[in-house]
Amino acid sequence: MFSKGKPIKRGTCNKHSHPNCVAMVPIFNHLDQPQMEEVMDHVHAVTFNRGETIYRAGDKAKSLYITHAGKIKIYRLSDEGKEQIVRILQPGDFTGELAIFKDTVHEAYAEALAHTKVCIISRSIIQKLIIDYPSISLKILEEFAHRLEQSEMQATRFATESVDARLALFLVENMETKSNRIDLPMNYKEVASYIGTTPETVSRVLKDFEDKDYIKKKNQKQIDILNADALLLL
Repeated sequence: MFSKGKPIKRGTCNKHSHPNCVAMVPIFNHLDQPQMEEVMDHVHAVTFNRGETIYRAGDKAKSLYITHAGKIKIYRLSDEGKEQIVRILQPGDFTGELAIFKDTVHEAYAEALAHTKVCIISRSIIQKLIIDYPSISLKILEEFAHRLEQSEMQATRFATESVDARLALFLVENMETKSNRIDLPMNYKEVASYIGTTPETVSRVLKDFEDKDYIKKKNQKQIDILNADALLLL
């Protein structure tokens, strides 16, 4: 299931080694401390380098994957091999939840965008936890509803908003509020895939934003937001 390359480090994600692995996840963070410790006792930590595949479309879905550190892109490939990024997972986000409810395969690919630590819980363990703590099911349903809403919003943006507006919103959503700086989690090609355009257009629009003093590019990855209000008005 895992990509070839450097050896993947495995370990146990327990209350001593990774105390935030479970506590940071919305479907578990409502549990009390003894209950969270029970969950953590069944979690395994796996480390991926940038570019390594976590799972592929068609792989059997049998675990829940929690992003503990780093970033993961979830994407699909068209019949022509074109990549379409569906979602970017930040620390605390998870994927593979369909495996909890049915015997199925992954419909998309998951790839590390940076050095990433993932906490993995098997399907059988999650199902047992749901029986023991039914509130977990409600939290999972809340997450499903949130993702459906996000998918509908993204589809609406593609249909009604300009590329400039989509890129501006992407920048503001990824801005660090304290520093007004963005450390881009992906390259221009991946940004283009995520907002539905081309890398050349991303580069051109960023230059236009810089000429208008909306942003200041420090390098290819770091961007300072100088006028977030102007970006949101596009």
